[in-house]
Amino acid sequence: MRFSTRTAAAALLAASLAAGAGAAPALAADGDVTWTVRTAANSFGSDRSSYTYAVNPGGQTKDAMVVTNRGKTALNLGVYTADGFTTDTGQLDLGAKDAKPRGIGAWVHATPGTVAVAPGKSVEVPFTVSVPKNATPGDYVGGIVTSLTQPDQQQGINVERRLGIRIKLRVGGALTPRVAVEDFHIGYHGTLNPFAKGDATVSYTIHNTGNTIQTAQQAVSVAGPFGLLRVKAAEPATPPELLPGESWKVSVPVSGVAPAFWVTATATLTPLLVDASGSTTSLKPVEATAHSFAMPWTLLVVVLLLAAVVAGAIVGSRRNRIKRKAREDARVRDAVAEALDKEKAATS
Repeated sequence: MRFSTRTAAAALLAASLAAGAGAAPALAADGDVTWTVRTAANSFGSDRSSYTYAVNPGGQTKDAMVVTNRGKTALNLGVYTADGFTTDTGQLDLGAKDAKPRGIGAWVHATPGTVAVAPGKSVEVPFTVSVPKNATPGDYVGGIVTSLTQPDQQQGINVERRLGIRIKLRVGGALTPRVAVEDFHIGYHGTLNPFAKGDATVSYTIHNTGNTIQTAQQAVSVAGPFGLLRVKAAEPATPPELLPGESWKVSVPVSGVAPAFWVTATATLTPLLVDASGSTTSLKPVEATAHSFAMPWTLLVVVLLLAAVVAGAIVGSRRNRIKRKAREDARVRDAVAEALDKEKAATS
């Protein structure tokens, strides 16, 4: 893996990472110093792109890295080990030299801590993997790093170039692969057309709660009441290999969701256990659901307007009937009064 880090008093960092020991050489700031790193050829193999070990608690193993100076100037490189972590872009990165290690960075020791390499020459750097007796079983990832720091006069900072190789370690013992789905939400987005389907966004967090490296296949769908009108989302991208304890946020768009007033989103994750050789095994699926209103607001407004019109017509009709009855009652009273007046006049 190849990466560079810029350091300054303000702790400005900008890193890039490329996997594989066969990556292009890292270049120093002045452009005329180059070197490469590769795994040593030994009983573990002669064409490895990284280091992979299975060691029981209290156990130990030895290996080596080969550093080659392909430039014309002698190199004096720092050598150290660091724990790995997954970045927000899904790439593996390694902790800084001064970061406190808890796994690989603490258990892998390179000898010596610096290496001098003459132009055109290669030097083998041995290292030892020593797993503590009380180490927790499971997977650990980190790397062994060569480092060269030089000042950048234009920017006024130090530029550190780091070139290293990934180390994957499985500590023997009970493996507990587990994946949890957390912070599960669904949001619905309708349209102005009261009869058109809308879109939904399903979001959640995949949390590796076990002690092994995990990834997962995902399937997401949205359905109306009683599971009707179900719509499946396009298969989400497979998340990166998550180290124990790591999380990965997922957002899945779902098109063509009917405004069925109440919808249910379902995410089904099939965890994939990654073994020491890199192959995967499917585990029991994990399912999570969330609910949301999916209201056809435009249609509701139309219905409410029609209801208001109908209610207004009913009220108006009732008022007209009352007015007509009042007029008829008045006409009858007037007619009776007139008849009584005539009768009275005739008898007087």
